[in-house]
Amino acid sequence: MTWVNWGRTVECQPGRVLSPGGADDLAALVTECRSTGDRIKAVGAGHSFSPIAAAPSIQIELSRMRGLVRVEPELRQVTLRAGTHLHEIPGLLAPHGLAMANLGDVDRQTIAGATSTGTHGTGLAFGGISTQIVSATIISGTGEIVTVDTGSPDLPAVALGLGALGLLVDVTLQCVPAFSIRADERPLDIDDAIDGFLDRVAEHDHHEFYMFAHSNRALGKINTRLDGVVAPSGPSAIRRYIDDELLSNRAFGLLCELSARLPVTASTINEISGRVLSARTYTDSSTKVFISERNVRFREMEYALPLDAVPGALREIRSMIGRRKYRVSFPIEVRAAAADDLMLSTASGRNSGYIAVHRYINDDAADTAAYFADVEAIMTAHDGRPHWGKMHTRDAAYLRSAYPRFDEFLAVRDRLDPDRVFTNDYLDRVLGA
Repeated sequence: MTWVNWGRTVECQPGRVLSPGGADDLAALVTECRSTGDRIKAVGAGHSFSPIAAAPSIQIELSRMRGLVRVEPELRQVTLRAGTHLHEIPGLLAPHGLAMANLGDVDRQTIAGATSTGTHGTGLAFGGISTQIVSATIISGTGEIVTVDTGSPDLPAVALGLGALGLLVDVTLQCVPAFSIRADERPLDIDDAIDGFLDRVAEHDHHEFYMFAHSNRALGKINTRLDGVVAPSGPSAIRRYIDDELLSNRAFGLLCELSARLPVTASTINEISGRVLSARTYTDSSTKVFISERNVRFREMEYALPLDAVPGALREIRSMIGRRKYRVSFPIEVRAAAADDLMLSTASGRNSGYIAVHRYINDDAADTAAYFADVEAIMTAHDGRPHWGKMHTRDAAYLRSAYPRFDEFLAVRDRLDPDRVFTNDYLDRVLGA
């Protein structure tokens, strides 16, 4: 059987695909594989664009390991089984009046996959999803059931472990009281979007913008957190369906397909995309504001930069696209996140800005690769750190220079997986064989 990820950038043919039911099943499997030399990789929803989840021999899928384990209401903490999808979590938390503190804009991933790859949202006072982990249970490479929590020096490694330290059984998240968000979305002039980025992320709870190549337009988003849950307000359900589904997915998908077949139309598509979305303000639950439907398939590269480097890097990308005459139909996404203390978090030790570039899945593969390579050269010149779940070409030598705690992580790996039961070609490249 051939496994293919969502973005169709990775495929593999595992020798066996297993669906364990819990920790004991996993522990027995790891013990077996340690003796036979087989390698194990867990896969969630397949939403990573990098080969981080590619299974060289045994693939673990987590569909039988989903749901809520327990709730500690006085601490506002919940324990979730590793295969629980992000889109399932709001329904599990709602009866307890809780929510996750921050999210990205896609909720198809499992909690294990999202945290293991460093999935993040935006907001300079908030870290990625992995920073919400206060405890985790894993099966180590020696077949032991290991629990690490805030009292363990290993938590900063395990909370964002790349699947290199063990198989996640469950994670305990620090939640917050359920809340609503007022969303303000509006077109911006591109110079205003770039020049005002640092001020906006400092002033507002959550800010991001989308920059349309071949255009002077951007779409800015400011989300303001409200105390408690308030009644939804703003555009009607029909208007939001038109904006979010018809314009942002169906029509955009048709335009991207047109651009793939006739690249010369990309500049016109960007101009249309930048102007068709008008300003709107609405209020809804945090999850419904954070999450957007993403039905048009694409390929993605994302880098985290020191926050102050973002405006300059964006200007370089704009100049490079024009100079190299790339035809890019997808907008460039720009976000920010707070510094954290996780060993391999892209925001480890520094406030970070994120620049994500995308290409439509049917765009010319060679042109996409060249575009990503040129963007990557700009990102690395600014001390960029690649998102672990997105496309990049960095190796252990580069990443050791980018992460002050890189060797600390490797020391934890040596203890928890001394025989490299959980490795694959990607981990050999980024962590060293």
